[in-house]
Amino acid sequence: MEDSLHEDHSQQRPGSPALRKRRSCMTPAARRPVPQTRGPRPAFNGTSLTLSRGDGCPQSHAEQKYLLLLVAVLSVCTRFYKITEPPHVCWDETHFGKMGSYYINRTFFFDVHPPLGKMLIGLAGFLTGYDGTFPFIKPGDKYEHHNYWGMRGFCAALGSCLPPFVFLVVLELSRSTPAALIAASIIIFDTGCITLSQYILLDPILLFFIMGAVLSMVKFNRQRLRPFSWSWWLWLLLTGVNLSGSLGVKFVGLFVIVLVGINTAWDLWTLLGDIRLSLVDFARHLSARIFGLIILPLFLYTAIFAIHFVVLNRSGPGDGFFSSAFQSRLTGNNLHNATMPEYLAYGSIITVKNLRIAGGYLHSHWHLYPEGVGAHQQQVTAYLHKDYNNLWLVKRPDNDDHTETPELIRHGDIIRLEHKETTRNLHSHLHEAPLTKRHLQVTGYGINGTGDPNDLWQVEVCGGKQGDPVKVLRSKVRFLHRATGCVLYSSGKTLPKWGWEQVEVTCSPYLKETPNSQWNIEDHINPKMPNISLCVLKPSFLEILLESHIVMIRGNSGLKPKDNEMNSKPWHWPINYQGLRFSGVNETEYRVYLLGNPVIWWLNLLALGLFVVMVMGCSLALQRGMKLEGDRKAHSKILREGGGLLFLGWLLHYLPFYTMGRILYYHHYFPAMLFSSMLTGITLDTFLQNTDLLFSPSVAKCILRGSQTVLFFGVLYSFYLFHPLSYGMRGPLAHDPASSMAGLRWLDSWEF
Repeated sequence: MEDSLHEDHSQQRPGSPALRKRRSCMTPAARRPVPQTRGPRPAFNGTSLTLSRGDGCPQSHAEQKYLLLLVAVLSVCTRFYKITEPPHVCWDETHFGKMGSYYINRTFFFDVHPPLGKMLIGLAGFLTGYDGTFPFIKPGDKYEHHNYWGMRGFCAALGSCLPPFVFLVVLELSRSTPAALIAASIIIFDTGCITLSQYILLDPILLFFIMGAVLSMVKFNRQRLRPFSWSWWLWLLLTGVNLSGSLGVKFVGLFVIVLVGINTAWDLWTLLGDIRLSLVDFARHLSARIFGLIILPLFLYTAIFAIHFVVLNRSGPGDGFFSSAFQSRLTGNNLHNATMPEYLAYGSIITVKNLRIAGGYLHSHWHLYPEGVGAHQQQVTAYLHKDYNNLWLVKRPDNDDHTETPELIRHGDIIRLEHKETTRNLHSHLHEAPLTKRHLQVTGYGINGTGDPNDLWQVEVCGGKQGDPVKVLRSKVRFLHRATGCVLYSSGKTLPKWGWEQVEVTCSPYLKETPNSQWNIEDHINPKMPNISLCVLKPSFLEILLESHIVMIRGNSGLKPKDNEMNSKPWHWPINYQGLRFSGVNETEYRVYLLGNPVIWWLNLLALGLFVVMVMGCSLALQRGMKLEGDRKAHSKILREGGGLLFLGWLLHYLPFYTMGRILYYHHYFPAMLFSSMLTGITLDTFLQNTDLLFSPSVAKCILRGSQTVLFFGVLYSFYLFHPLSYGMRGPLAHDPASSMAGLRWLDSWEF
């Protein structure tokens, strides 16, 4: 993308409107003619464009620094005010505070997001005296003597960086201080941004890295006339660092990677079209970007996982989501440095794990399938955690197990699997499965191991031949149902609450070998057989890196709405249709409600529409051959290129959610909201500075100043009205005239 915000010196003719406007802002001494000097004209360094105050007069760098300092101070004050309130767990602090504790305790866990955000939360807690002992069981639990403020403070500190970042980005793209102040004020006084920054969540960390990447990108664009200088390299490498950070917190970071990728591709395309640039120099540019924006982020992203695996080296609640080989590297896991019999035999007690990532352990319990769901027999499921109900006894088909010498089970042998806890046999029959209707139901049937012929299963070693023994952990095994010819299968679908939200197990009539129909023997107990060490099973770093990503992606896509759980639609978000309860429901509780400042969010929505109309009008005028001069030309380029970049960022961070099948929440819109707010600053500033198209210069100047004043005070007053949403409400609800929010529930869908 070309640096189109340079001054157009061709328009600075004596007597031109642009020059008259500039001279009107000068002191008499500054208006004196400057003696002409001979020699080559110095190259533009990418930073010398004069900034505007909004009336065409230059803005000094000292004033910009003071304004940036003011933005930073207001941001810190709004984020850190009442940071310790309420002193109990709020919303997703249940998850991310607990995961921070896991890092402090070095306990392995599973989450659908990459680890960087949780690692930073754990580090912040550790450095501020939190000992990792608070259980984070449910929202509302009192923190009491635990030092939770450090983790909240860390998130608030990163959230406080967002308004200064927004100020600097808009300043770079528009070269207008009022535009930057409008955008920064929107973020400072938005109740949603404040609430999201004050709690132990991943969102402020994600937003920090996204805005860091955008700021670094636009700063790098500004350095294009000084290629390979130290500042050029600095902003290029910082862009790569922030890209790895954003992806390392959540996979949503992919969207900003796409934005930077499109910007880089356009930049390289422009360089390729510059015939003054040799192909060797172009290759240098290409190589630098490959290193800074691909190789460096990949290295840092991989390093994040390397640290994650080194720190979390103790067995924990996430073990069952991963393969047996993965678990063998975790201290305290029953597979770590374990010994067990190498070959499966009749009379062995085993656990059977599905080879599909997050496929689960073959599991049963005393609960029956409900009426109308196949046969009213005992449930058989796949369970993702280690549990006593995962144990099965391997028996002969005739139940005659009274032999002193163990007999190995080989490819093609027939077995019964008796559930250790309930003594019912693994069973299938001609009833359809609960969720996968083309498959057959699998149940637990019989009493004390006595059942019927539908309990018989043939063991097949995948890739094996008749007589091959079944090796523990290493053999991929299928269980073929003798009566129906179907194969034992983990569908990956989550059962309803009657199935305890465990994974559906079926008998599939489709015999194609897939991980869903393949199992391995994990735990193996048989005192009649000699043991071997499992140290040889430990996987390499690349293997566990790949497996962890497969588990995260499948876990993310498997997040579905639960019964009576509140979720939202993407079309709800820009119109601020519905918020999210962070804490409290009734009058006696301390209530925090995540909802954007409605004045700000609806202003953003209006500005989005205005931007589209203005760009279309400007493009049509240029297509009809209209020549824009002076400020008009500069404003047009700012709107189309600076505004276009932000509009693209908004689209990339918003539209993909329409294609997602997972459960969605209101807070997913906030990355897009940042781009929308920056676009509002540029759009409104450009619109107001061009009111002289309709009015005389003096009237236009009054309209400009008046509109800016009304805008700033409107944002500030709306923050005053809605600030209890962020900082906590007590007493009556909004429908009560005595409530602090009385009359402010403008939409029935707001629940405060």
